[in-house]
Amino acid sequence: EVQLQASGGGLVQAGGSLRLSCLVSGFTLDDDVGIGWFRLAPGKEREAVACISPSDDDKYYGDSAKGRFTISSDHAKNTIHLQMNSLKPEDTAVYFCAARNRAWSGDWYESWFYDYWGQGTLVTVSS
Repeated sequence: EVQLQASGGGLVQAGGSLRLSCLVSGFTLDDDVGIGWFRLAPGKEREAVACISPSDDDKYYGDSAKGRFTISSDHAKNTIHLQMNSLKPEDTAVYFCAARNRAWSGDWYESWFYDYWGQGTLVTVSS
């Protein structure tokens, strides 16, 4: 059974940092799997934050994440991390990780691109 478990959310002051983790089970990151992070804030549409392709060849970021967030992988722990720095109140949202285990080509920022989704982890940034 494929499962994605997101963790690491919490309450942080503006300017602070958090590191989110997405633990993957049911397949390994070596199995040609790419991971994306999305977020959903109240009253807003789901937004693509970042992704990392299979074999870590490519990393892409949404406009709001560029320069502040970094996505990385730990294959030994089968985990994808999202390091978030210089957090702003507008980063407040539930963050989700998603996985695609098919050919990695297309629109990484679209939710339909992914095959599996984990539960979210709440990030709250206070001003």
